[in-house]
Amino acid sequence: MVTIYGTRASREGLGEGLLTVAEQYPNLVAVGADTADSTTLGLFAKKYPEKFINVGIAEQNAVGIAVGLSLVGKLPVVSTYSMFLVGRCWEEIRQSVCYNYTNVKLIGTHAGITVGLDGASHQILEDIAIMRVLPNMKVIVPSDAVEAKKIIIKMLDIDGPVYVRLSREKLPVITNENDEVEIGKGKILIDGDDCGIISCGVMVYESLVACEMLKNEGISCRVVNLHTIKPIDEEIIIDTAKKCKCIVTCEEHQVNGGLGSAVAEVLSRTYPVIQEFVGIENKFGESGLPDELMRKYHLKAENIVSKVKSVIKKK
Repeated sequence: MVTIYGTRASREGLGEGLLTVAEQYPNLVAVGADTADSTTLGLFAKKYPEKFINVGIAEQNAVGIAVGLSLVGKLPVVSTYSMFLVGRCWEEIRQSVCYNYTNVKLIGTHAGITVGLDGASHQILEDIAIMRVLPNMKVIVPSDAVEAKKIIIKMLDIDGPVYVRLSREKLPVITNENDEVEIGKGKILIDGDDCGIISCGVMVYESLVACEMLKNEGISCRVVNLHTIKPIDEEIIIDTAKKCKCIVTCEEHQVNGGLGSAVAEVLSRTYPVIQEFVGIENKFGESGLPDELMRKYHLKAENIVSKVKSVIKKK
C-alpha cells in the first residue's frame, strides 16, 4: 500500500519553506502579483511586510523588479500563477533573468490540469518545455507539499535562476518529513525490473498507485521521482533503462517537450530503450473538477498501468 501523510497542495510548501529559513537570509525579498494569498507567499508577507513587494496584476513588472533587486545583492523570490509567470513573462525571464544570469527564484503555482474549474486559460501545460529550453535555468517539479517545502529551502542556496512548478489542488502527500531531497537527483521510491516508471509532480502518486496495481498482476516496476527536470539526473535514468529495458514517463504536462522528452533525450544518446508517455496529448485543458480532468486526459493510475503493459510487450 502507498503510504499517505494527509492531503495538501504543493503550493503550501512555498510559504512554509520561506518562513522556515527567512531569518537565515537577511537579503531575502518576496515579490507578488496580487495573488500572495493563493500562492501562500502571503505567509511570508504577513510576517515580513518590509520584505514583500506587491506589484499588482503586472507580472512582467514583478520579474523586472526582481532582476533589479538581485543586481543590488538581494535574493528575490517571485511567485504567482504559472500561466502568467511563465507564459506572460517568458521574454523577461529569457532576456533579463537567464541571459544576465541573475539570482532570481521563480515559483509558479496553480500549474497543470488540476487547476480545475479555472479552465484552459489558467491551466498551463507547456511551462516545463519553455523553461527547460532556457540556458542557465533550473526546472523543478515537486511531488507534494513536503517535498516542495524542502526544495524551496534548498533552492535559496543555489546560484542563478530557478523555476519551481507547484499545484493548486490538495493531493496526497507521499513525502515523509524525514525524507532526504536533493535538487538534481532523482529518487527510487519502489524498485522493480519489469518496467521503469519515471514521474514528476502530481503524477508521482499516481505512479505509486499504478505500481501497486501492477504488482497484483505479477508485474514488478521501479518508480522514480524525478522532481528535477533540469539539470536532469542522467545516472538514474540510464540505470533504470539498463535494469528494466523499458520506460514509461508520467507528467501533468504536454508530452511534447516536458519530462518525457527530457528522458528520451538522455536515452537516445546513451542507452536507447522502448519508451511510452503518459501526459497531455497535444490538447488544451478545460473547466472541470481536478479528478474528472485527470481521468478525461488519461492521467490516472489505470492509464499508467495500460502504458506499462504496452511497453513491456514491445521490449
